[in-house]
Amino acid sequence: MSEIGTRIETAHGASALHRSLAELEAGLITLPLASRDSGRLAYIVRRPSKEAREVLRVARLSPEEGLPGDNWSRKPSPDPTAQLTVMSLDLARLIANGQSLALFGDNLFVDLDLSAENLPIGSRLRVGGAVVEVTPMPHDGCSKFKARFGNAALRFVNAKPTRHLNLRGIYWRVIEAGEIEVGSPIQVLSRPGLPA
Repeated sequence: MSEIGTRIETAHGASALHRSLAELEAGLITLPLASRDSGRLAYIVRRPSKEAREVLRVARLSPEEGLPGDNWSRKPSPDPTAQLTVMSLDLARLIANGQSLALFGDNLFVDLDLSAENLPIGSRLRVGGAVVEVTPMPHDGCSKFKARFGNAALRFVNAKPTRHLNLRGIYWRVIEAGEIEVGSPIQVLSRPGLPA
């Protein structure tokens, strides 16, 4: 499924494709284990406005703008701890159930373990030519997420017993500018208090 260059003008999901909580929980168990130290960037999405999405092949991240052209940098006071939204590719596919991953509203989809144990706050990673850092901002499901993927999906990503897995994803901020592209390698550079 190649959506590169696609612009999506709506961010509403198809309720017929919403999975039940039991389906999501069963699907989580069958997902392959994500790599802990290295991975790849699978998908880049820019949000030029609140409900629009652009799927990109290449982008340049910067500390000032995050993903240039993204709605984040147009906010009156953009919060650097919420600069880039990041989600696990396999988990996103499970929840989307055939819908476009651009529907999530996240910027980057990755093949990498995003759990709090693996990537504690302050962890640094190289993504293509850029360096990013995990921020303390929690990335929770919200009413928009519920409208796109259903109430069961919202309960699934926000469940307290699995909160440490960061099923909804995490936030990164850009430390060093650099180019990224679909397929770019991701390497964990450091973890606070732990060897990389």
